[in-house]
Amino acid sequence: MNFNQFTHLTFDCYGTLIDWERGILAALTPLIEGRGLPVDPAQILRLYAKYEAAEEAGPYKRYGDVLRGVMDGIAAEFGFTPSEDERNALAESVGNWPAFPDSAEALAALKTRHKLVILSNIDDAMFARSNRHLGVEFDEIITAQQVGSYKPSRRNFQVALERLGAQRTQILHVAQSLFHDHVPAKELGFTTVWVNRPSILPGTGVSLPVDVTPDFEVADMASLVREMMGNR
Repeated sequence: MNFNQFTHLTFDCYGTLIDWERGILAALTPLIEGRGLPVDPAQILRLYAKYEAAEEAGPYKRYGDVLRGVMDGIAAEFGFTPSEDERNALAESVGNWPAFPDSAEALAALKTRHKLVILSNIDDAMFARSNRHLGVEFDEIITAQQVGSYKPSRRNFQVALERLGAQRTQILHVAQSLFHDHVPAKELGFTTVWVNRPSILPGTGVSLPVDVTPDFEVADMASLVREMMGNR
């Protein structure tokens, strides 16, 4: 791929830059184990993907409310009713979800040549807490809260086009989730890079399975930097 044409890099955050698998499991495993129930990390993440997609598919609600609905669904699958504190556990944990080890360095390198943009299914305040782990000032931050919808809605990408004032041929969308990101981005004619990080759920990560072909694939952000910097 010729990366020279791209002036803007738009990033999904969770799963791409922030290790939400570790974060989700750190928040949920103690709640389930504390009831003496067996914990299968893959099962928890599959349930998270299922209920998050369901919560985001209806009328827009803040991501904290999405996560409370996810907690309700997962708890029901395990046969218990969560307390109010437990319902809030996921939302309160988001700011503690760690960045992948290569994220901050990769973003710093890419910022020397491109404008960096967040395009994420998150609330503004939650992303601000996550951004502390990424160590870079993004040129634009576009959240689901600002747009009033969640990816895979095309609207999030259409708003990005309007806000950035760039042609879609100048924008490279970088994301892990095929379901949330690559399907709508490709439908709208964006070029996409799949950051296919190692996952407890290989091939999908914490999202539903879909059939889509990204334009380029890398194993992590460090690999993307090597590809893009070597292309100059």
